[in-house]
Amino acid sequence: MNLIAYLIIAVEIGFWVFIAAGLVTRYLFGRKRLGLLLLAITPVLDLTLLIATTVDILANDATATAAHGIAAIYLGVSLTFGKRMIRWADERFRYHLMKKGPKPVKRYGFDHARHELSGSLLHVLAWMLGGGYLFLLVRLAGNPGQTEVLLQILKVWTLVAAIDVALSLSYFIWPRKAKADSFR
Repeated sequence: MNLIAYLIIAVEIGFWVFIAAGLVTRYLFGRKRLGLLLLAITPVLDLTLLIATTVDILANDATATAAHGIAAIYLGVSLTFGKRMIRWADERFRYHLMKKGPKPVKRYGFDHARHELSGSLLHVLAWMLGGGYLFLLVRLAGNPGQTEVLLQILKVWTLVAAIDVALSLSYFIWPRKAKADSFR
């Protein structure tokens, strides 16, 4: 495993550590500003990964690996889904650990389909951001042999994003139904 792969793992762990620390600080210690600051550090982790990946390929003339491509995917997903993931964690933290706030919503029917489609559209945006970054790296490196794996990853990601959108659209045709009450 190369340095970028280790950095991806460290950034992902750091992301969840800072979210947990921010939520604990906010709700258990009542320090809302400090909690917000801890939550706001997560984009700094993404920036660190972005800089490291770019420097590794462009300045160090490293041959791109799958880890470089995964770093781009991670960056695109983190930028587009980061706020949603923090909100998801915040809702569950308040409900399950603090015993405050509303129960997290289970979605069915058109509401579920719309929610899934919004997630798929965010995935397309993540693909555009991460894919744009991959394409930029390929162009700036100027050496197809050095960056071939990045284009392969982009092809696979394109297929995954298309399948995600198709699945989300299927919920409009076959909506998710609430489970029948087992006590009836």
